Amino acid sequence: MPELRQDLFKNSWVVIATDVELKPRDFPINRSGAQHAIANAFCPFCEGQEATTPPELASYRQEGTAADTPGWQVRTVPNKYSAFNPEGSFAPQMDGIFTRADGFGQHEVIVETPRHDVDFHELPEEHIELVFKMLRQRYNALAEDKRMKYLQIYKNRGLFAGASLSHSHSQMVGLPMVPETCRIMSRYYEENHACLMCKVLEEERAQGKRIVWESDYFTILCPYASRYSYETWIVPRRHTEHYGEITDQEISDLAVVVKRLLTVLMDKLENASYNIVFNTAPINVAYQPGHHWNMEITPRLIVTNGVEMGTGYHVNPVSPEIAARVIREKLGE
Repeated sequence: MPELRQDLFKNSWVVIATDVELKPRDFPINRSGAQHAIANAFCPFCEGQEATTPPELASYRQEGTAADTPGWQVRTVPNKYSAFNPEGSFAPQMDGIFTRADGFGQHEVIVETPRHDVDFHELPEEHIELVFKMLRQRYNALAEDKRMKYLQIYKNRGLFAGASLSHSHSQMVGLPMVPETCRIMSRYYEENHACLMCKVLEEERAQGKRIVWESDYFTILCPYASRYSYETWIVPRRHTEHYGEITDQEISDLAVVVKRLLTVLMDKLENASYNIVFNTAPINVAYQPGHHWNMEITPRLIVTNGVEMGTGYHVNPVSPEIAARVIREKLGE
């Protein structure tokens, strides 16, 4: 049974989930941690292996094909090795001076392609659109569960980013608690009567040094206080709080943006590991204005060091100004 434990010193929660280490792995162990898709006789995400996963929750598939059979383009299933238990509720209780709760939450896997030998940025734009539409569909479906207070979409690509399987996939977790970053956004709105992200976009456009480019619907930038080398944000130009509110037109634009950006980053950074996380507004709580969803792409080029672990202060050897310039130049080639 997974368990949630509160960190008294950081005002955050830790998930104790020992079963997670039992999940299958297919990465070769190498110094770079880069992803190398390899032929695998038993990958649970490959087409034809549908019976090895829990029953699918949703899919985009060829007409006339049944659930949990071949013929799909994008497929969502419960995470077989979930860090959370979907049964029960969030009921914190004291353990001496400590606080704990059962590890309640939802955990889904979005298998982005039936092919084992293709990376996410190598997919056609039309297929990437299907992935983002599936994320929207599952976001809105999980948001209907009133026990959930926050939905986290994320992608781990490569060994150093925490991936265990090389087959291209994303994940979504539903959590019964709200991250501290959401409270920061809410406090800024309360104190300034403005959206913090909208103010950041305004300032970044004025300075111009860290903007990579602007598409019809998104601003792409390397953030002022980048924690990681070549960290890049994709921010909707329209003020919108939840990823579930994204339109079809925005999804089409986002597919183009993400494919171009990841192609450049993978070329420049030699197939590095990376994480993608979606930051969005809380759900099923009293309305808190001032949120603005966005995507963060964080290449994992160096291992976390003692300064970062001890203080929480990241050391970034590549300034966001240089990173933005390099990406702009690569896009122009």
